[in-house]
Amino acid sequence: MSEDFRERLRRLKEASLAGGGAERIARQHQAGKLTARERLDLLLDAASFDEVDQLVTHRCTDFGMDRQRIPGDGVVTGFGRIEGRPVAVFAQDFTVFGGSLSEAHAEKICKIMDLALKFGIPVIGLNDSGGARIQEGVVSLGGYADIFLRNTLCSGVIPQISAILGPCAGGAVYSPAITDFIFMAKGSSYMFVTGPEVIRTVTHEEVTMERLGGATTHAQISGVAHFACEDDVDTLARIRRLVSFLPLNNAADPPSRPADDPPDRESEELDRLVPADPNRPYDIKELIRAVADGGDFFEVHELYARNIVVGFVRMAGRPVGVVANQPAHLAGVLDINASDKGARFVRFCDAFNIPLLILEDVPGFMPGVEQEHGGIIRHGAKLLYALAEATVPKVTVITRKAYGGAYCVMGSKHIRTDFNFAYPTAEIAVMGSQGAVNILYRREIESAADPEAKRAELIRQYNDAFANPLSAAHRGFVDAIIEPRHTRRRVVQALALAANKRDWMPAKKHGNIPL
Repeated sequence: MSEDFRERLRRLKEASLAGGGAERIARQHQAGKLTARERLDLLLDAASFDEVDQLVTHRCTDFGMDRQRIPGDGVVTGFGRIEGRPVAVFAQDFTVFGGSLSEAHAEKICKIMDLALKFGIPVIGLNDSGGARIQEGVVSLGGYADIFLRNTLCSGVIPQISAILGPCAGGAVYSPAITDFIFMAKGSSYMFVTGPEVIRTVTHEEVTMERLGGATTHAQISGVAHFACEDDVDTLARIRRLVSFLPLNNAADPPSRPADDPPDRESEELDRLVPADPNRPYDIKELIRAVADGGDFFEVHELYARNIVVGFVRMAGRPVGVVANQPAHLAGVLDINASDKGARFVRFCDAFNIPLLILEDVPGFMPGVEQEHGGIIRHGAKLLYALAEATVPKVTVITRKAYGGAYCVMGSKHIRTDFNFAYPTAEIAVMGSQGAVNILYRREIESAADPEAKRAELIRQYNDAFANPLSAAHRGFVDAIIEPRHTRRRVVQALALAANKRDWMPAKKHGNIPL
């Protein structure tokens, strides 16, 4: 190799590392954003990044683009490690052509995704792009479609994680939308199909970028984003934490780690958690933290559909997905958004061999014209379908209410849940006592000398007979009625017994979930 060639190669690599140059990097920092390479340094274990395609450049010659070629072409791709485990990564570089997607840029991303699928390792995309590169026209649009196809083929085979760390508009939003988890940084990241200017022109609505497609909007209102993070640093730290719960692929087990927390630890505070008054709320997260190793709970979709809680814990060192009704918000009722949120999380856990713990306190499905017209039947069926379809170990604990169809949906014995436990405070019935009494004893109440006193008496009798888990336990629908303090021990034992379970599924191409 001649010295001239070595010098040429050195200059090309330096140009790639420099990205769009000092001035554009300074503007990136002024906007509160890190560069693509700075982000990878924080995301990956130290000195673990191996870059590929560093010298790739675009092939466009129109609009003077033949005089503007920067090695790497606006995206950094390669492989690294998180807590010693391999991942594939790509990070768009906004300092180079605004991170816009060209044919070559798309080919780099597609190559890394193809290799991730072949190697069976997660792929993490750090998105910061102005969209399709206009100078390349339909070629850049084709690049997006090539990425969408790979997102779809990878789905359920390897974990896919997207971080939105800048603008993401138009067709660019659909690649993250197909991935498993979306992180957004507050104040610097945006997602929308059409921006405020187009909306103003077409619909005459006035809206800011933040209100239309900012991190809080998508984490709280639309549900598109699973995490709204404070900044780039917080985003990358949370991605590292998420990856620590996930297997490398759908044929691997989730990563276990030594646990100092005794598996048979009792939590006396749980004996006092569920109020005696069935109409009083309590925070289901207290129960989740009480049974988790070290009280550690990594919540997913925290701000969206807060009447259901989902996320990851470890129990005896092994990752477990938690799906729990939240009595502290809308009494834990299942509505459209909660059903969608729960169903998607369940299907992810099932695809990647993560056992499920279902904590049930549900008064039913949300009533109302808006919910019915919005399709609560169809959306509620998604959660039912997901839990019935799941073949991973499933354990349900009924803490209080388990009414009507919602009882069936939330991991009942009838949809192949392996272990079903109930607290003494559990109420398993078609409906609450007041509604049941009003239907069953309507004539008797109406003819009574004191209808309200008669109603109260009948409600007490109904509660004594039915507002408890005994009937379900007599029929084997509940495997055991347990003291709340013993929850961790019983769940850990159940998951250990079910660790090697095999559920039979009919041969099919795939089911038809009610989307």
